[in-house]
Amino acid sequence: MIKPHGAERLNPLFVDDTEKHHALQQEAENLPSLLLNSAAAANAVMLGAGYFTPLTGYMNLADAMNVAEHMQTTDGLFWPVPVVNLTHDVSSIKGAERIALCDPNVEGHPVIAIQKVEAIEEVSPQQIEQMTEQIFGTLDTAHPGVATFTSLGNQLIAGPIEVLNYSYFQQDFPDTFRTAVEIRNEIQAHGWEKVVAFQTRNPMHRAHEELCKMALKALDADGVLIHMLLGKLKKGDIPAEVRNAAIRKMVELYFPPNTVMVTGYGFDMLYAGPREAVLHAVFRQNCGCTHLIVGRDHAGVGDFYGPFDAQEIFDQIPADALEIAIFKADHTAYSKKLNKVVMMRDVPDHSPEDFVLLSGTKVREMLAAGHPLPEEFARPEVAEILMKFYQSETAS
Repeated sequence: MIKPHGAERLNPLFVDDTEKHHALQQEAENLPSLLLNSAAAANAVMLGAGYFTPLTGYMNLADAMNVAEHMQTTDGLFWPVPVVNLTHDVSSIKGAERIALCDPNVEGHPVIAIQKVEAIEEVSPQQIEQMTEQIFGTLDTAHPGVATFTSLGNQLIAGPIEVLNYSYFQQDFPDTFRTAVEIRNEIQAHGWEKVVAFQTRNPMHRAHEELCKMALKALDADGVLIHMLLGKLKKGDIPAEVRNAAIRKMVELYFPPNTVMVTGYGFDMLYAGPREAVLHAVFRQNCGCTHLIVGRDHAGVGDFYGPFDAQEIFDQIPADALEIAIFKADHTAYSKKLNKVVMMRDVPDHSPEDFVLLSGTKVREMLAAGHPLPEEFARPEVAEILMKFYQSETAS
């Protein structure tokens, strides 16, 4: 099986030893506490689940700046996006060697992790700006990732963490949330050697379904990991529980048995385009996947990135940075000429009128009005789930 990134084995920071877990929970009751923002809590979940192997906790300022500028830590580990714990006010934890990190996304704010405080550093406005521009390629606060990152605070708390729970993800998505450890184990149990990962924050239409099948066939792969983001999204994106139901229905009805794993991970979307695509590759390698599908405008938002920027970045990083390979995909759509879904680059004789193409706005309008989507665009069983959601939204 493919090795984890930068390590011989996964390094999940979740404390699964019962005795130690209980002792840490007791210790947390007497520690100074810090209420995390959602971004830092999501980083804790990813660190706990082994997705961010080989990291041991939150980066210090030197590492965060170096990762933003050069995509590597100061000791040379390839990493595409800073993994930080930023906050506005550190008065409650000043002088503390260990602190309890509290979850902002769960009622009562339970302790999600304990952090050893190695440094508390003030980040200047210029440094925040520099990191923002390097991660997102823009300073425009109309970009949801920029708006979030620049609002997190200017106090950076660095140090290793021990994770005590997976926030709301395990409870809200018990059949879907999986750690990198669990995914690796399941891949091994299937006996799969070549595994293609498909990243999604949306329900999957016919084009997405066929793209996974194209990659399976082209790579002669054993299976597909459909891996959906379960964390915070921008306004207007479809909630995780609706997306989950739609994807599971599609896999159940339209994929051969035992060729797909439907799973999810607990992270907030960055919308960082190319940089986030590389992060997706890093943690899919940690899951045991050998390939990642990177399509048109992968992890992008609006018009902030070119359609293939997220593919081109993989040609710019060091050749030995990652072991996972990239399956580069073009936009896929149903061809009226050929009566099947195709990659647009494979049919140069087609004009836009030869495809069944619907904008996101048009899809939402049709579903909200109770109008069925064309079967060439979406499976009817999937469209039905989405229609119920949009109609309930309209009614409320």
